[in-house]
Amino acid sequence: MPELPEVEALRDFLAGELTGREIVRVLPVAISVLKTYDPPVTALEGREVTGVARYGKFLAVDAGGLWLVTHLARAGWLQWKDPLPSGVPRPGKGPLALRVALATGAGFDLTEAGTQKRLAVHVTDDPAALPGIARLGPDPLAADFTRERFAGLLDGERRRIKGALRDQSLIAGIGNAYSDEILHAARMSPYKPAGSLSEEETQRLYEALRATLDEAVTRSRGLAAARLKSEKKSGLRVHGRAGLPCPVCGDTIREVSFADSALQYCPTCQTGGKPLADRRMSRLLK
Repeated sequence: MPELPEVEALRDFLAGELTGREIVRVLPVAISVLKTYDPPVTALEGREVTGVARYGKFLAVDAGGLWLVTHLARAGWLQWKDPLPSGVPRPGKGPLALRVALATGAGFDLTEAGTQKRLAVHVTDDPAALPGIARLGPDPLAADFTRERFAGLLDGERRRIKGALRDQSLIAGIGNAYSDEILHAARMSPYKPAGSLSEEETQRLYEALRATLDEAVTRSRGLAAARLKSEKKSGLRVHGRAGLPCPVCGDTIREVSFADSALQYCPTCQTGGKPLADRRMSRLLK
């Protein structure tokens, strides 16, 4: 799933490619991708792009006050094409969900792999009014996201810190991958109760969060959309690396599996050398 750093890099890339260009066609190929119908996507045609914004993991293209907003979900992606292929794409053929064409002949495709169709596209005159954006917590890279504000968000939390970091209504933009990376950098167990952190642990986690996201954004900025996925993968230290050595201490990275996801961590760096219980695997072994 694209998270804050990748979506921020896409925002930066699209701002350079789209701003000042006219949208001549918006073509939904998979009808399921459209989550709003009034105004229709055709209302964007003939408008000039004036900017691109990011709200958490949402990407928003401003066409003179009318916005095309998308959430790429778990398996969605944006593919820039210059020029766009000629002809009209056929519905149901491949991963293409929506195509946006510019007067220059270039444009982009929104695609989604797999069978779970969760990629979402909205057309609105107010992105902040969309339910998914209205519920977002603060942006962790914003100037006003201070250590004190972070501590206030965690105060009284009963959930494990891994789940709290992934809650978009608490903090916007962090998903499964970067929560693993942040907790590894902070030398903290993903199972630690979020509300039990000491002042020192809160400071350490805050610094790890800012540094991890800042570094990922810096690595991604300036890259073409096609290179962002590989850049993300190459920069990860623990996420998706189960069975490999930890780049910090050399211990074997372990994994805990859930129904539809998994977390990765280093026992030496994060849990005092003790493996975390994997309850799904325990049930299978009974």
